[in-house]
Order: sequence, then C-alpha cells, then structure tokens
Amino acid sequence: MAALPAPTPVTEWPDYAVDPNGGDVMTTDLNALYDKGDLCWMLVSTALCWQITPAIGFLYAGMHRRKAALTMIFQSLFCACAVGIQFWVYGYSLYQSHTTGPFIGDLSKAGLHNTLGYPSLANSDIPDILYACFGFTFVTATAMILAGAMLERGRLWPSMLFLLCWTTFVYYVLAYAEWNPSGWLYNLGVYDFAGSGPVHIASGFSALAWAVMLGPRVDPHKESHHPKFPHFKPHNPFLVGLGTIFIWFGWFAFNGASTANLTIRSVYIVCNTNLAACGGGIVWVLLEYSFTRKFSIIGFCSGIISGLVGITPACGFVPIQTAALVGGLTSCASFFTVKYKYLLRVDEGLDIFAIHGVGGFVGDILTGFFAAPYVPAMDGVSNTYEGGWWAKNWKQMGYQLAAATTCAAWSFVISIILLFVINKIPGCHIRATEDDELKGLDYKYFSDAEGDVMMMTGFGAVTPGLTPSGAVSGSDSHHDVPVATEKRD
Repeated sequence: MAALPAPTPVTEWPDYAVDPNGGDVMTTDLNALYDKGDLCWMLVSTALCWQITPAIGFLYAGMHRRKAALTMIFQSLFCACAVGIQFWVYGYSLYQSHTTGPFIGDLSKAGLHNTLGYPSLANSDIPDILYACFGFTFVTATAMILAGAMLERGRLWPSMLFLLCWTTFVYYVLAYAEWNPSGWLYNLGVYDFAGSGPVHIASGFSALAWAVMLGPRVDPHKESHHPKFPHFKPHNPFLVGLGTIFIWFGWFAFNGASTANLTIRSVYIVCNTNLAACGGGIVWVLLEYSFTRKFSIIGFCSGIISGLVGITPACGFVPIQTAALVGGLTSCASFFTVKYKYLLRVDEGLDIFAIHGVGGFVGDILTGFFAAPYVPAMDGVSNTYEGGWWAKNWKQMGYQLAAATTCAAWSFVISIILLFVINKIPGCHIRATEDDELKGLDYKYFSDAEGDVMMMTGFGAVTPGLTPSGAVSGSDSHHDVPVATEKRD
C-alpha cells in the first residue's frame, strides 16, 4: 500500500456550510492557523475551571449541618458527570450552533458532531472543539451553584431530574441569547463578559424558586438560631474556607479565559477579578463587624464570592481602578439581602439568591455604569464597544437592566413550572419526608454514612456515649465534661 502524503497545512478556512469541521485531518493540518499559546492557555484554564464544581460542593457541604453534607459532595460529582454527558449529547449544540435563529440553537452539533477544527463562534483564534471543552465547565458549575437550594430537605432523584431539565430550558436558552452571535441579547448589545445572566442571575433566582417550592425546613424542637425562619449553624467552616480558596483560584481561569485567546486583555481581566474578590471580602467583613463586633469565616467567604460574582460580567469591560469598587458594592448588596432575607419568609439557607442572584443583578448594572471603550480594545481587535455611563453611552444601562430582568424572570418562572410538573409525577415528589429530613439525607441515601450508630436530634447524627469533647463516656478519661444544654449543631 502506498503511503499517504503528509497533511498539508490549512491556509484558509472553508465555508462552514461546505465543511463544518474545517477540513479532512487525513490530508489537512488543521493546527496551522492556531497559535499554540492560545491553545495552551485555554486548555489549562479548562482544567482550572473544572475544579470549581467540586469546590462549590466543599463550600456547600461545610455550610450544611453534618447530617446532609455528603449529599452536597455527591451532587457536585453528579453535576460534573451527568450534566457533562448532557452537554455532549445536545447542550453545546443548543447554544453554539452556527445555523440558528434568535432564541435557541438546533441539534446540528449534537454529540459534538461537526465540532472539530473550525474556528469557534466565541473567538476565531481557537477551534470549536476547544471552546466546547471550556464551555463544559460553565454549565456544570452553574448547575452546582443551583443544587445547594435543595438544602437538607430536597429528595435526591427528583433534584437530579430538575437540574437536567433546568440546564435544558433555562441555562442553554439564556446562554444562547447572550453568547451566540445570533442571540437576541447579544445583538441588542448587552455586556456580559463571563456569564452573569446565564450563570449567576439564573442560578440565584432559580434557587429562590426551588426554596419556595420546597418550603422551610422542619424545626420541631425550636432549635433555630433565628426566631423568624430556620437558621442553623454550619457544621464545618474549614470546608467553607477551603472551597472558597479553590473557587477563587478557578475564577481566574473562569473569567480570564473567557476571551477565548491569550492577550493583554486576558491579563487585565485576571487583575480585575482578583481586586473585586479582595474588595468584596473586605466590605463584607467590615459590615459584619459593625453589626456584631465579631468576624466570621462564613461571612468573609461570602464577601469574596460576592465580589467574584459582581465582577464576572464586568471584568472584560471596566477599568482596573473600579474593580475593587464593583466587588465591594456587590458584596454590600448581597450582605444586606442576607441580613434582611427573613422578610421574604423563604428558607434559602445557603444564600444563593443573595450572593448569585442579587450579586449578579448588581454586577450587570455596574457593568453598564463603569464600562470603558478602551478595555475591550486591549485584545487588539475589539475597538467598537461604546462603553457605559462613564463613557456617556447612556443607553447601555437600559440594555443591562433588560438583560438582567429577563434572565431573572425567565429563570424564576421556568423553575417554578419545572418543579411543579416534576412534583406531580408519581414517585417524584420533590420534598423529603419529615423523618428523613430530621434523620439526615446522608443516612437516607448513602452507604458511607451507615457505619455511624445514631441518635436523633434536631441537628443530625450523634454517636451515643460521646461527650461534647469527643471522649466516650465510661472510658478512662481523667476529665468529667458536663453536657452542654445550649443549642447544638
């Protein structure tokens, strides 16, 4: 058999309708027109972004009571796996199809068919398959942000079904509208650099809807730390801090690589991201101390994440001198939403609505206010943006309000509908029984928790014979430790 000649380097891309893959890899070198630095940056950033999903699992697990912490770790792995399979089967096609209308994509890229070397819609500097790899991490992280709303009383199987339905009818619809060049919000001129609408506003307002549909947690022994709504002490602030560290680290790639190449603008975005996190954390701590005269790891982490949420739509548009201010203002809005959330009478105990929903909404508005034309131009190409109010582009604030309101309303209403329908399916009622809730979801679903001998308390499993110090009663301990009578988580 005669040997085939070496592939010929591609010199220009064929028309997409002729060859959506960009060429035949047996005869054409599809790498020739791509910069290896861009490819490396995007691939490494994809790996860093992926760890945000399990990091959110750590964060949420630490904020739960012990009896339901494993459920959040499980959900993070579920989102990474099942939502990832869904993304491959049809998700990527729904929001990155080339042949589509203004509202939703088609199935021309289902199973990542025709997704290879042709330039991506996000940026012609990287191939379609690489942007698909990067986009996978966005949807899994978004689903995991929302997953925390099942907080200690949502049944696991219906919750997983809801997450898959939610990504289909909420996430991909909004992602198409804002990120596909054919999307109606994209063409309106909305600034949302790395996903405030499809990611944070959508998950935050959907979490509120989920909490409304589930109802408040039961508290038969009146052990709540707040008199007006269920509020229980997180069982492990260390896990919360660890999860926040990983989230902060991954967010550099989450935002920085949303340029879909490597330029000065990418570096600028990473700087903006870091400064906003710093500003958010400091503002939350100062506000908390002014009210309580104490610091809190949970509060500090909430402020950092609020700052990251606020800068997400803005990082590629606003000047660096405003980044910490964006993070601080977003953190301030989220802090007071948390402080007065009892007025809503909704048990949304992980503050997903306050941090991601309200924080994302505020971030969108601040983007319209502070955006400057010269920041996008740092990539060497995007010099057509008009900026926001600071640049006297008055209409931009209207676009930002329209986009934020649309994302909030769509996600809330569609989530209510999906949860209502799922709850009516036989065997899919969304709320756990009172016994399972009091015992703990971990002991309902996971064999990992079955080794503990349990006693029922309002706050989960306690091993009989253990004193508050951890010593076993009747042992050779030299100390008699009195049993605390105050509320115990």
